[in-house]
Amino acid sequence: MKIKQQGTTLIEVLVALVILVVGLIGIFNLHLVAKRSSFASFQQTQASLLANDMVNRIKLNPTQLNAYGGVYNSLPSYPDTDCDLADSALAQCTPAQTLIWDRYQWQLLMHGGYEQEGEKNVGGLDLAVACIQTAAEGNVRIAMTWRGINSTSDGATQYDDFVQSCGTSDSRRRVYVIDTLIL
Repeated sequence: MKIKQQGTTLIEVLVALVILVVGLIGIFNLHLVAKRSSFASFQQTQASLLANDMVNRIKLNPTQLNAYGGVYNSLPSYPDTDCDLADSALAQCTPAQTLIWDRYQWQLLMHGGYEQEGEKNVGGLDLAVACIQTAAEGNVRIAMTWRGINSTSDGATQYDDFVQSCGTSDSRRRVYVIDTLIL
């Protein structure tokens, strides 16, 4: 007597489901890796834009070149003089006042002060620290450090002491360095 099988057995259905679940988990993990990589790329771009913004601010106020040097690691207080021409068409600031205004705006950008959700800053870089080194002949070095999303290695270990001292040594520290000459 021959028995004819019709349909699928429960074991075949379970095997197919296991294969489907394994494939879906792989796709989900791939999506997470892509999101993290995209965010890391965004942070690198943000650091590049911020460093170049400061280079341009220094170029517009070259008499204060050496005064721009230092470590920038906290939100500043609002300066006494508003040098923003967009808010006040008649703003006339001295180079020293412009320096203070530039520092204020740059640190606000760096720490996300222009993007807020409630009372919390949501823009900028996470735990951002910027260090600027200037020389009388016009050499400017800007190091931007921030906390990356993944723990890999300290991004500053390949650089000199100036960059390594910028920010806190950590396996999540990321670094962007720009060297330029202001004439």
